[in-house]
Amino acid sequence: MNDSPARTDALVLDVWCELQCPDCRSALDDLRALRARYGDRLELRLRHFPLEKHKHAFAAAQAAEEALEQGKGWEYVEAVLGRVEELDREGEPFLVEVAGELGLDAEEFDTALIDGRHILIVDADQAEGKAIGVTGTPTYVIGGERLDGGKSQEGLRDRVAEIADRLLAGQE
Repeated sequence: MNDSPARTDALVLDVWCELQCPDCRSALDDLRALRARYGDRLELRLRHFPLEKHKHAFAAAQAAEEALEQGKGWEYVEAVLGRVEELDREGEPFLVEVAGELGLDAEEFDTALIDGRHILIVDADQAEGKAIGVTGTPTYVIGGERLDGGKSQEGLRDRVAEIADRLLAGQE
């Protein structure tokens, strides 16, 4: 029996994101700011919501899962989002190239995209997103509240921070 008080788990911010989405790229600044403000009290959890209109988004979501598995998920997400135009132009070869640049196993990325080992995760995220009303990216869910950044990102960071502060204060 452990007598020490239970560690309160980090607050989770689900970030429904798509790696071919310019709006998600602009959301990176907000995510960096939130990460800087809360550190490990806030866990940013990448959720996939590839949109039909972006033909490489589904492959990019799978690649992000492979990057998570290899230990550099967010780093990979930021690298790909930072170069959305290249992804538009080059597609899957670009996804593998970025993996190599980050020192990940690029060959394994290539194989993962071919064998589709991460498709179930991406499909499950997308289905859950649709079920809770996600229609565009980025969309944030924190403490049961959904904030849609696909329409406008104005004031979203403050809104997330407001909810996080309230929930974290409630944990103390």
